Amino acid sequence: MKNLKLRLIVMNFLEFAVWGAYLTCMGNYLGRAGMGAEISWFYAIQGIVSIFMPTLMGIVADKYIQPQRLLGICHLLAGMAMIALAYMGMTNPTPDKVAFIAIYTVSVAFYMPTLALSNTVAFTILKDNGMDTEKDFPPIRVFGTIGFIATMWFVNCAVLDNGSFGFTLGENADKFQYTYMQFMVSGLLSVVLFLYCMTLPACKLVKKESQSLVESLGLNAFKLFKSKKMAMFFIFSAMLGMSLQVTNGFATPYLTHFKSDPAMADTFGANNATMLVSLSQIAEALCILMIPFFLKRYGIKVVMLIAMFAWVLRFGFFGAGNPAFPGVILIVLSCVVYGVAFDFFNVSGGIFVDKECDPNIKASAQGLFMLMTNGLGATIGTLAAGAIVNSLCHWTDDGFLVGNTPTSWSTAWYIFAGFALAVAVAFMFLFKYKHVREENK
Repeated sequence: MKNLKLRLIVMNFLEFAVWGAYLTCMGNYLGRAGMGAEISWFYAIQGIVSIFMPTLMGIVADKYIQPQRLLGICHLLAGMAMIALAYMGMTNPTPDKVAFIAIYTVSVAFYMPTLALSNTVAFTILKDNGMDTEKDFPPIRVFGTIGFIATMWFVNCAVLDNGSFGFTLGENADKFQYTYMQFMVSGLLSVVLFLYCMTLPACKLVKKESQSLVESLGLNAFKLFKSKKMAMFFIFSAMLGMSLQVTNGFATPYLTHFKSDPAMADTFGANNATMLVSLSQIAEALCILMIPFFLKRYGIKVVMLIAMFAWVLRFGFFGAGNPAFPGVILIVLSCVVYGVAFDFFNVSGGIFVDKECDPNIKASAQGLFMLMTNGLGATIGTLAAGAIVNSLCHWTDDGFLVGNTPTSWSTAWYIFAGFALAVAVAFMFLFKYKHVREENK
């Protein structure tokens, strides 16, 4: 059993290490590569492909290809596309936008389904071996966050200067967090995970009796909307999902722009934005371990409410903070509450969906959850956030995204906080769920 858990730990570590290499620092590279105005679209593309790709891959995993093998195949395709992006950046400081976006789209189209597929693989292997997903999955999933942090720190410190590889915590324009090398790191890790997935225990396909066309296509997962409880859960999941990519897209450009202010140019946060933001993932790793207790004691409604109010604080602290002391304390607090904001929604939501749906549509249901959160929600939220930021800020010739006025950045963060607050209040009154408290054994 311990060996089995270790294998799932490695899978989760690599799964999120792939994403951590570029997700929070991509904006800094795009600004320097002449694509700063398109940052919101790069993050929205993740949402757009999540509208249909996780569901389609969930259908395939439910009926045609064993989930662990499909997980590996998706990573191979996503990784090769990431390596192609790195090559484009290496050969041209300002790559062709259309070609760059097209190849990026291919990569994330195959990566985003793996977030749901990795859950399906873990849940299936745990259950096949008589383990409890609520108890045993969170400690495994926490290593995914550790993997995310590991590659964030790596690209923050790694430097490729005139062909010489090294590490630095000081200011250096050749750090991976500012260059195409973040995509190379992601792509190579995806290829490694492809090879590793081929060694995982089989998640056997369940033979089913004759099915209708809707069932054969896996669309019966949408029947969950017939339940008012599940319909409201998915609707609010989409609304909460609108907050998911906002700080991923704009937190590091926001912190890095303080380098244009002589009073803050030498601060740690302005020069190591990716590492400072990684405190969010460290908090996330710790908060995952609290999920079993909160779910059993308080239920999904209270857990999601906690997440929603945490998003309010996440944005609000960013609006009031900066990389210099004492403002940096607020940035740190924002990172701390992110752990609750993200985990209490994403991880708990995946567990809730797994418990509430029939076994024959579990993979499709996880794909549907991804569609509503990282698909519809993230797409709408990211594009709206991008429009707000672009209207309040502008890119300088030095690659800094600075506010049009001294309060522009704060205004943007407070707008995001106000939206999260409105969603939390609505959820409090509209989502009806009676939790039966489980005593800890």
